[in-house]
Amino acid sequence: MRLSGKRALVIGGGGGGIGRATTEALGNEGASVLVADLDPDRAAAAAAAVRSAGGTAYPVSGDVRSAADVDAMIAAAVQRLGGLDVLVTVVGGQVAFVPAVKLHEMADEDWDTIYEVNLRYVARAVRAALRVFLDQGTGGTIVSVGSVTGFMAAPEQAAYGVMKAGLLSLARTVAAEYARDGIRMNIAAAGAIATAVANAGDGTEVVEEIPVGRLGRSEEVAQAVVYLGSDAAAYVTGQQLVLDGGVSVRGPFQ
Repeated sequence: MRLSGKRALVIGGGGGGIGRATTEALGNEGASVLVADLDPDRAAAAAAAVRSAGGTAYPVSGDVRSAADVDAMIAAAVQRLGGLDVLVTVVGGQVAFVPAVKLHEMADEDWDTIYEVNLRYVARAVRAALRVFLDQGTGGTIVSVGSVTGFMAAPEQAAYGVMKAGLLSLARTVAAEYARDGIRMNIAAAGAIATAVANAGDGTEVVEEIPVGRLGRSEEVAQAVVYLGSDAAAYVTGQQLVLDGGVSVRGPFQ
C-alpha cells in the first residue's frame, strides 16, 4: 500500500486506457482517487472498479481544453477527498485528434489543438495543484504521462513531440522552484503501448522494432506512475522514467 492515505486526482482520460489502469493502480495502492474523464460513464466505471476492489474513488466529468473545467476538477478533488497529494495528468496524443502529416503540411489550427490537449492543460492543472500544495503546506507530487517522442524524432507527429518535450521542461522547472516546499514533478515517458486509441491494428510492424519484442501494457505505465507518486521516489524530481521496451537505446543495426 505505497499510497496509503494519499489523495490523488487523475485528470484527462482517467476512465480509459492508461488512465483507467492508473486509476485502478492508485486505488489498489491505498490512495483515495478522483477520476476525471470527458466521458462521465467512463469516469463512473473506473471509480466503480476501484470501489469494487475495496478502495475509495469518485468520478467527475470535465474537458481539459476548458480552463474553467480544469480548475473545477482540481477544486472537486480538494472537496471530495479533503485535499490533494498526487496529481496525475494522462490524456494526450496526436493521431486521435488531428491527422499525422509532415511538418510543412500541418495546419496552424491542428498545431494549436495538439498544444491544447498535450501541454496547455497540463500547465493549467500543474499551476492549480501547486497552489493547493502550497496552501496545504504538506508538499505534493505531480506525475505526467509523457512519450519517448519528447526526446526522439517524431516523423509526421512533430507537434506531439514538441509538446511532450515541453512536459519535461515543465517538470524540471517545478523541481527547481518547489523542491524545498516538498513538491515534486516527474514524467512517465511511454513508448508504444497497447491501447485502443494509440494502436489501430495488431501492432506487428511496431513490435519488430522493439527490443523486448512486444508492445507495452497500460498497467506497466500505471505502475511507473505509482512509483513516481509514492514516497519511494521521494528523492526523484524533474526526471523522466522511460518505458519503451528498449527502443530509445537501440542502435540502427541488428
